[in-house]
Amino acid sequence: MLDIMNRGNALVHLGFATALVVLAASDMRVQAQGLDAPDAIEKIVGSDVHEEEQQATADADRVIAAIEKSAENTGTVRKVTNLDRLDIVFLPDAAALEGGPPPAIDEKLQEYGDEVAALRQEMSGNAMLFHALDSRNILLQDVLAIEFDDAKGAVIFAAAKPTE
Repeated sequence: MLDIMNRGNALVHLGFATALVVLAASDMRVQAQGLDAPDAIEKIVGSDVHEEEQQATADADRVIAAIEKSAENTGTVRKVTNLDRLDIVFLPDAAALEGGPPPAIDEKLQEYGDEVAALRQEMSGNAMLFHALDSRNILLQDVLAIEFDDAKGAVIFAAAKPTE
């Protein structure tokens, strides 16, 4: 009889402990700040993100130079944790819906395909860069290249149209 009572108490204690865990977990979920919170993306990125739209053909040499440095820039993406400036250059004429990049840029993308794929993969693992892109609805597959400067700044070239 005493054994049955001890089991009953154990079940009560187990039920109480389970209720506390559920209550604590639900409270944490309510307090968690999602990416929809005001300025959440900017806090992750750590700097203002500037957007610009231009034609890929207008500055093809700059985009090509950045594509050619994809292997080097992949290493930088792996190490960078903050930037003073991040610019995203939308190249709507290079978007897949518009027929893709101009021939000169497309040729470099083909030539440096493995390096560009590695760059995109590394960008997916960098919270700062990934969230800057994701918050602007830019798919990693639309990233053509990234360019870093000596002033802790970066420019991401994306074959996409800005969202309105």
